Amino acid sequence: MASDTTVPSQLGNYDILSKIAEGGMGTVYRARNRTTGEIVAVKVIAPVTAKNPVLLQRFEREFMAAKVLDHPNVVKALDYCGTPPHPFLVMEYVDGESIGQHIEKYGPYPEAEAIRLITQVCDGLQRAHKQGLVHRDVKPDNILVTRDGVAKLTDMGLVKEVDGDLNLTRTGRGLGTPHYMAPEQFRNAKSVDVRGDIYSLGATLYAMVTGVVPFDNSSPLDCWMKKIRNEFAAPKQLNPKISDRVDWAIRRAMSAEPSQRPSSCREFVEDLTGQSRHAPPAAASFAAPAAADVWYLVYRDENNVPHTVKGSTEGIRRALRDRLLGDPSGIVVSRTKNGQFVPLHSTPEFRDLVVTPATIPVPGSDPNATADYVPPPASGVGLRKPVAPPSGRYPPVPSPNPASGGRPATKTRPAPAPAAPHEATIAYHYGSAPVSQRTPAPGASPSATGSREPFNWTPILVALIAVLIGIIAALLIFK
Repeated sequence: MASDTTVPSQLGNYDILSKIAEGGMGTVYRARNRTTGEIVAVKVIAPVTAKNPVLLQRFEREFMAAKVLDHPNVVKALDYCGTPPHPFLVMEYVDGESIGQHIEKYGPYPEAEAIRLITQVCDGLQRAHKQGLVHRDVKPDNILVTRDGVAKLTDMGLVKEVDGDLNLTRTGRGLGTPHYMAPEQFRNAKSVDVRGDIYSLGATLYAMVTGVVPFDNSSPLDCWMKKIRNEFAAPKQLNPKISDRVDWAIRRAMSAEPSQRPSSCREFVEDLTGQSRHAPPAAASFAAPAAADVWYLVYRDENNVPHTVKGSTEGIRRALRDRLLGDPSGIVVSRTKNGQFVPLHSTPEFRDLVVTPATIPVPGSDPNATADYVPPPASGVGLRKPVAPPSGRYPPVPSPNPASGGRPATKTRPAPAPAAPHEATIAYHYGSAPVSQRTPAPGASPSATGSREPFNWTPILVALIAVLIGIIAALLIFK
């Protein structure tokens, strides 16, 4: 029997065995189905909450949402009873602990294990999103992990329908957990969509790989202000062992602007792994051979002439990092020469090189400064400004050298025309340099660089003094 004497030893067809956890909405108990002998989890709503018809309706909706979601990575809902004085919800019993409990006991997860678990959560949440449901309270404490290492998302109490919220959430009320919920949820929980859950997934993974609760020790108001300004330490800053890709994926998911985040759970997983995720075929009689690591890119040179190059994933990544293909925003890519070409930001293998998360302000710097970040267009893709060579334009890129692993050969790359010293200075500073930093080109006048000689006021002053002396002398003579 439970230690809480307000709850009877039997609820409906279930014998209460022991208390598992206690929260604001109620208490969760371990129980046994008297008919089947199955061990289950029974969530009993608190007596005060049971008197509130709105909260009671939300409790019932938790059961309905979980009942619809039949997925191995979502805790199943088995039964519901809304009869006072002890309304209760019966769920699948998970023999394990939450991710939050694991972090408290052992600290951060290894990166590979964290990605494996969060990928499972994404699979369950992707199913919910496809069925028109948004969770709105994804966090480490709401993810249970079985002894076999299977992650299961639970607590659907704040789930909402994409097409309607049943008037259970008032505008201006955020609900959820401040440290993990999206900044737009603080203002209006009814407006939260799939990208709100993406933010929470990113914040959850942040805690998993760093062992640090994001925006910890902050009041709800301070937490919201920091979220909308992206004021948080990068994951890699807290744990240098984190890979650059995972650091980038978390920061992108936690961007303040929803349009800058991944558009789906699948895209978030692709960001983490750098690999496309496709639904498996319905049936296959034999294993298909692995596809060759070959890509075809179409880029345009400085004369806007299109060129097609071919290379491996790593070879093309090196070429993009070295800016050998010019501005990446106009490049399209395909796995086959005659296939469908898509922009780089649509391809997980190269997306991290062209999509930039919202800038994290440096302590003590101007929070409005964006340095090398270009505001995203309607598609939500932000590109870093390419650094042009001193000539001010990108040289054409020849076909890749197969021996270089797909990296374009550079032996025919024309050398850029020499530039005047002041042109180089301007090119590397994204605009006009201060006058004192410019160096006149040989033979150029000072005015060519914008600098001027100081104005000489001496002749004017001498003339004014002479006029004054003449006036005084005339007055003395005619007096």
